[in-house]
Amino acid sequence: MLAFVMVATFVGCDGKRERKSENLVTAPAEGDTDEHSVHFYTYTEHSDYPDAILEMYSPLGNQNFSSNKVPFEFNVKNYPFGEKGMGFQLKMVLNGNDPIGYNMPIFQKELNQGTYRAVAYLVDEEGLALKEFGNYVDRDFRVMDSQPFPENDEPFLILNLPLNEQEYGTGDEVIVDFMVLDGELKNDGYMVRIKLNGYEFTTDEIEPIRVDQLPAGEYKLEVSLIKADGSELEGVFTSSQKRIKVN
Repeated sequence: MLAFVMVATFVGCDGKRERKSENLVTAPAEGDTDEHSVHFYTYTEHSDYPDAILEMYSPLGNQNFSSNKVPFEFNVKNYPFGEKGMGFQLKMVLNGNDPIGYNMPIFQKELNQGTYRAVAYLVDEEGLALKEFGNYVDRDFRVMDSQPFPENDEPFLILNLPLNEQEYGTGDEVIVDFMVLDGELKNDGYMVRIKLNGYEFTTDEIEPIRVDQLPAGEYKLEVSLIKADGSELEGVFTSSQKRIKVN
């Protein structure tokens, strides 16, 4: 795989967004001997709700539920929660699965016996996760006397976008939107590695990574936390895998 990096700042084609960086990765497409160039890039992001606060009242930390009915209760501040036309504003990921959207602060879920990590977060109008401190919350809990997760001081990540089995048209922009919790990439010496079949890109930024010029085909997306030497972390939820398709 060959790659070179171009760093530039310019106004996007819509006249509003600026590409802060652009990385061109060249590799053969799946099942093809010809090489193709794929663009990984970021925009200059501006948070519309830096002071938004999401509080989680239920479950409590490491709470054990004797039945499979688990109540979730949140409180939202400094954010237009419940306004019509904004789509799902609160999303929650359980054990690294696809996020589920909610437009209500109190709801109940039926869960199988097991140990769970819930990560809940607010999103902007584009559906991207808000990543300022206070915009999100995480909580471990147990259902019907399951064993807790092993103690680990390493950070972990969740993937907001794309969803598993999501499909795109040729020329569509693929957004890889992730969050890193219980740690900081630059300050703690970690990076995030993104693989789309033979195309690979690493970053020490939390901003959404946008990908275009992907050839038509099926892709295995792997997003992993890695150390400075390139080795992967061994903790729970330090990587996420999805299948996507470009038609």
